[in-house]
Amino acid sequence: MPLQQLQQFVSLIYPLKEKEWNAFAAIWSPLECRRKTILTAAGETERHLYFVLEGVQRAFYIGDDNKEATLVFTYPPSFAGVADSFLTQTPSHYFFETLTASRFLRTSYRQAEELMQQYPNIQRMVLNVTALALKGVLVRQAELQCFSAEEKFRTLLKRSPHVLQLIPHKYLASYLGIDPATFSKLLGSKKI
Repeated sequence: MPLQQLQQFVSLIYPLKEKEWNAFAAIWSPLECRRKTILTAAGETERHLYFVLEGVQRAFYIGDDNKEATLVFTYPPSFAGVADSFLTQTPSHYFFETLTASRFLRTSYRQAEELMQQYPNIQRMVLNVTALALKGVLVRQAELQCFSAEEKFRTLLKRSPHVLQLIPHKYLASYLGIDPATFSKLLGSKKI
């Protein structure tokens, strides 16, 4: 069943031929984590790519003033981890943690790299995943820089209303780059 979820997800991005899929499926192993588990810490190189089967995770940054900035949330079905560190095999500037108990499929950089060298379509699929992630980052960057707090909140509700039940509001406020009190006020507002 977990591999079926992965196959369905991958086929939406870039369908693989049976031989390619079988090779890709063979590199994944299950992993379960408790809530608030740090999977990657700032300064470490991301050695794994995760496919989320269950739970909610976040990548976040801690500034010099110890202020946290939540950058991204992941939940099923999606790939997860610190993408830039994984793809470049350089130390991460970010933390990746579970917010809830989580189940994953996980593979290593070495295994993924070997498959990308062997199968051009797997490399193309990874390129498509990376391009979609970059597209999302650029859209989000424009929202953070140009939208008011209310516009950010409305956009979040339009795009992913279910996150209000999944993710603690303090992390959602951080993700939107707004004060938690402002987030609460917007949440309680009848016009939203």
